[in-house]
Formats: sequence, C-alpha cells, structure tokens
Amino acid sequence: MEKITSFTIDHCRLQPGLYVSRKDRVGAETVTTFDLRLTKPNDEPVMNTAEVHTIEHLGATYLRNEPNWKDKVLYFGPMGCRTGFYLLLAGNYESEDIVPLVLSCFRFIRDYRGEVPGASARDCGNYLDMNLPMANYWGGRYAALLENIDETRLIYPE
Repeated sequence: MEKITSFTIDHCRLQPGLYVSRKDRVGAETVTTFDLRLTKPNDEPVMNTAEVHTIEHLGATYLRNEPNWKDKVLYFGPMGCRTGFYLLLAGNYESEDIVPLVLSCFRFIRDYRGEVPGASARDCGNYLDMNLPMANYWGGRYAALLENIDETRLIYPE
C-alpha cells in the first residue's frame, strides 16, 4: 500500500506550527486539511488525553460558532499521536489565510473558564476525561507561537 500523506512528512524535522496537510477535491469543492502542530514530534512530551479532549470540545465549539468561518468548518479534532489537531475547512486555503482564525480560537481556549461545553454524560461519551487548566496552558502556548509565526512554521520542512 502507498503511504498516506501524513506519513510522508519528516516528523524528525517538524516543529510546532500551522501547516497545510493536504487538499482534496470533493465534487466541485476543495477541502483543505490543516495540521495544527502544538508539540515537536518525538522530542517533546505529547499532550495527555484529558487536555486534548478539552481542547477538542472548546475548539470545536468556538470554530462552529465563529460568524465568518462556521459554515466552512467541517472538522476539528485531535491527532492520534497527541501532538496536535486537524482542522478541515471547505475551501482552498493556505496556512497564512487562517492564522487569525486559529489564533483567536486558541486565545479563547487559553482564556476559557467555567464548565466545558458538552462535558456532561448526556452530551459526551467520556465527559469525565477533561483537564481545563492544562487546556488553558496549551491554548496559551500555541497562541503565543501563532502571534509571532513566520513562514518556517507555515510550510512543512522539506
């Protein structure tokens, strides 16, 4: 079998950043998949599932309510390796096009206090596995990266 696209990226050279992972055609529409990489793969500790789960709830809630983007958001969720998240948007975009959106999302995660949206037995299949303080930490760390991001963190390393 052929390697899937995400397995062709050199994870030894990959730094935290915001990358276009792939673009797919679905009928007449382009779907752009973004790699929101929060940790350096195989070097830094990965995120624990509780904070990943919390970031997923907060990020999905924010993105699906953001007035200018909500109709383009197809999916926001974690990578299995727990080093980041995927964001799928309807449309043909480059990384720099969505830096303001992702920055505002992770500032929201950084600053969020209170009950996590959807964190109830009725709304979620694993609602007890949440860690808001660590989600706040990772939100702040990624927001700080995005505030000063340059091209080296917007295009996958060759």
